[in-house]
Amino acid sequence: MDLPESLLQIVADSPQSQSAEAIETAGKQHLPLLYVEKDKRRGKMATLITGYDGDCDEVRELAKYLKQQLATGGSVRDGEILLQGDVRDKVIVLLESKGYKTKRRGG
Repeated sequence: MDLPESLLQIVADSPQSQSAEAIETAGKQHLPLLYVEKDKRRGKMATLITGYDGDCDEVRELAKYLKQQLATGGSVRDGEILLQGDVRDKVIVLLESKGYKTKRRGG
């Protein structure tokens, strides 16, 4: 293997290229469930995304993407993404555009 081929192999094996590829293919395999609940402390509405089977980094990356696109706050805890407000319809559109299958749960 000459030098350019070995450099291409190193780039192809880098964690960044694998994680981006894993996120793209992971969306086609997982089924996030969305529902709204009231925040127990303040009584505000919040959208909870559960059922994602990816690792912690993938969940954090997805939460970051959703929060940026929706311009809302949120958090990740125990593999669940909590977004401020009732943004289920917008989240469904964003997730389906990324290739995720979604199921809406709750009123």
